[in-house]
Amino acid sequence: MTVASRYLFRGLLAEQMDAIDSICIPRTLASGQWLFPKAEQARNIYPLEEGAIELLVPVEPDIEVPVALIRSCNDCVGIGALLEPYTYTLSARGKEPSRLIAIASGGPQALFKSDPAFGYAVMTNPA
Repeated sequence: MTVASRYLFRGLLAEQMDAIDSICIPRTLASGQWLFPKAEQARNIYPLEEGAIELLVPVEPDIEVPVALIRSCNDCVGIGALLEPYTYTLSARGKEPSRLIAIASGGPQALFKSDPAFGYAVMTNPA
């Protein structure tokens, strides 16, 4: 499974992509199923393979306002897992049945420490 086409990993060397691919775990999400709530500790980054993920902002207990719909197979959700304080800034749930890839945040962080150029490339891509 490769995540090379995702904007987050654009420009990485083949061996860097192999390192990311080795820590990828396939995940499915049903329509209406929560991926994560806002303010939860961000443990994973989720590149989208297929389907749609809705990003929401909670405004009152039991009321969320949709702010984005992610459909692109080039996109990722949960990049807060790469940035301190390592919390999700929005809630995410399946808008339709979806296939994602879970990448545990500790994996990329360890790779960044061992290869700062790798970390720099990944962290500048979203900007």
